[in-house]
Amino acid sequence: MDSQRPNNILVLCTGNSCRSQIAHGFLKSLAPNDNIYSAGIEIYGINPKAIKAMSEVGVDISLHTSNHIQEYNNIEFDHIITVCDHAAENCPHLSSNAQRHHFNFPDPAKALGSEKEINDEFREVRNKIEKYVKQFIHDYC
Repeated sequence: MDSQRPNNILVLCTGNSCRSQIAHGFLKSLAPNDNIYSAGIEIYGINPKAIKAMSEVGVDISLHTSNHIQEYNNIEFDHIITVCDHAAENCPHLSSNAQRHHFNFPDPAKALGSEKEINDEFREVRNKIEKYVKQFIHDYC
């Protein structure tokens, strides 16, 4: 890859509401010179608990939109990161020579329990994604 050109990075999840939005937020804040996109194979809207969890670490994703993968058919990606098995297994073929990366993070939107337990699950997943993103940036950006 040309070192002068920013990376085009797509983060893909099932519904583009939690995990991909969290990864998108960390990538955008930690690799600001790269072009970061996130999408879902379906779209559910951004989960307010993801927005809250990210705001706790100083990353604002409140203006993000929930996008469908087909919106990005014309972009040549350098990296595609799938953050759940369902998206990795059901991702439509993109005409891209992108390097593919995958890590199956738990879905915090499926957490059960008290409000505190659910918020703690969002924080735990957020922290796992942050660690993954930092390593990804170190290795590829």
